[in-house]
Amino acid sequence: MAGHSQFKNIMHRKGRQDAVRSKMFSKLAREITVAAKGGTPDPAMNPRLRLAIQNAKAQSMPKDNIQRAINKASGGDSENYEEVRYEGYGPGGVALIVEALTDNRNRTASNVRAAFTKAGGALGETGSVSFMWDRAGEITYPASAGSADKVMDAAIEAGADDVESDEESHTIICGFESVGDVAKSLEDALGEAESVKVIWRPQNNIPVDEDRAQSLMKLVGTLEDDDDVQNVYANFEVDDETMARLSAA
Repeated sequence: MAGHSQFKNIMHRKGRQDAVRSKMFSKLAREITVAAKGGTPDPAMNPRLRLAIQNAKAQSMPKDNIQRAINKASGGDSENYEEVRYEGYGPGGVALIVEALTDNRNRTASNVRAAFTKAGGALGETGSVSFMWDRAGEITYPASAGSADKVMDAAIEAGADDVESDEESHTIICGFESVGDVAKSLEDALGEAESVKVIWRPQNNIPVDEDRAQSLMKLVGTLEDDDDVQNVYANFEVDDETMARLSAA
């Protein structure tokens, strides 16, 4: 079974997603509020909220913060966040998908467009690149969850499609419609996951050299630093030697 992109491993090793803890908590809280507002505030009856809470707990978000985010959904002063997807091309023709939750579409669009332009890329219309991607569920476990064979067996039993194990983690890929059922089955076998997400998975990755990879990583970093941006996906890969140099940089 093949696995998630090398690019994601590089970004993980560089700690981009943990650079600013308060920013991370803010984005997790926003997702919890939107999930609770879009359905019932009971996670047992709201799959999206259940996943949002699980991911917040995996990042050690305090219980009080989680509850406040849920309560905010029913408050009269809660912001009206809108889910927006941006698509475009970065350096080297690499496709990117940017998911945002925003209370000001004009502000977010301006910031995302500026990031693409500064990097030498171009923002396109909705649908301009997403046809080259598939929606999928992604479930992540730490390496300590078990051996690669143990995780593989559990994933097959749970009905997953894809697994990749390395020194740091196990990543299981499944159909996005079945992510809840697969996650529950894996939890019974392996314990609670580090994260459970619905992602965009590229059908093909574009090989890039070190200079291009650095430019793309800078673009992704700029986008992820925006308060409104929740997720960024890019369809490129680098070879092992280049990845090692980037990880050590």
